[in-house]
Amino acid sequence: MKLPGHDAIARQADEHLVTHRVKLPRTVVEHPFRQVAKRLSMALLVLVATALLVYVDRDGYNDSSDGSVDFLDAWYYATVTLSTTGYGDITPVSDAARLTNIFVITPLRVLFLIILVGTTLEVLTERTREEWRLNRWRSTLRDHTVVIGFGTKGRSAIQTVCATGLKKEQVVVVDPSGNAIDAATANGYAGVLGDATRSEVLKRAEVHKARKIIIATQRDDTAVLVTLTARQLNKAAKIVAAVREEENAPLLKQSGADAVITSASAAGRLLGLSVLSPAAGMVMEDLIQQGSGLDIIERPVIKAEVGKRARETDDLVVSVVRGHRVLGYDDPAVGTLELTDRLITIVRATPGSQIAPDTRPLPQD
Repeated sequence: MKLPGHDAIARQADEHLVTHRVKLPRTVVEHPFRQVAKRLSMALLVLVATALLVYVDRDGYNDSSDGSVDFLDAWYYATVTLSTTGYGDITPVSDAARLTNIFVITPLRVLFLIILVGTTLEVLTERTREEWRLNRWRSTLRDHTVVIGFGTKGRSAIQTVCATGLKKEQVVVVDPSGNAIDAATANGYAGVLGDATRSEVLKRAEVHKARKIIIATQRDDTAVLVTLTARQLNKAAKIVAAVREEENAPLLKQSGADAVITSASAAGRLLGLSVLSPAAGMVMEDLIQQGSGLDIIERPVIKAEVGKRARETDDLVVSVVRGHRVLGYDDPAVGTLELTDRLITIVRATPGSQIAPDTRPLPQD
């Protein structure tokens, strides 16, 4: 008898058996079978060249069985010679054949062995090199950005943060789909294959050393579990999560998210704004697309702006961040700017206006 929910439990058990692994981007990606086929082709060419050399100079060789060397004997001699087996039943007897063996066939033998042994050593040392790369990656990675979910939302989030100056080496993608991780590594990001609701998977992504965590999962309940797990591992990181339903946003904030974006509602508001004013919709879309046109950025107040009002600065100030409050530029509570304030401004996107990610040090445990 099959109990209700048996299939779901079995699927979850199978998912837990999946190996959680880290994949680093490669500069040159070539299929292993293609590499082996290429080397085998080179070895075959060396074998053919050796057999032809022996057959052309067959009169200089002696076969102990019948005294003559035919085309099959030439292939046989080339095979046992290049593999260093050397049965001795076919031997060079003339000076020309012996010189050919010294200056041509011997280098071909060495080349043949290099090709085959090199392939074997490369296969045997691949895991060692990968482990060395992973250990080096873990030792140097810190203050990075972890993106959980490499769907449309996750890819757009990565493009936005990288447009502000974040290097690809500082981005780690976590996704349960192997195809998504392959796509991430192909784009130059490190990837961790596994379920982000499990703490061991997030630890492989070095979440405890991350500065920013972007949660862009497909399901709201998954986003809640990931947020809880990530906040438990890292108390200081800035966590931003996306949910589909607005009613789940408070639950994400209670779980530890610093900011929650309601993707369905945000898209709906942009649609409504575009219907009312297509030009206003284009401006809003331009503002949220970093690196082109107009950008909306957050920056600290400089000393020259201290004591001024928000509208007296050179930039177009939209809001002032004071402590944990976000105040409008015309809010009477703003008064004059203070050195500890941060400004939300609209600027023209230029290479010089890119704002690097926050570089404040993480608190030590």
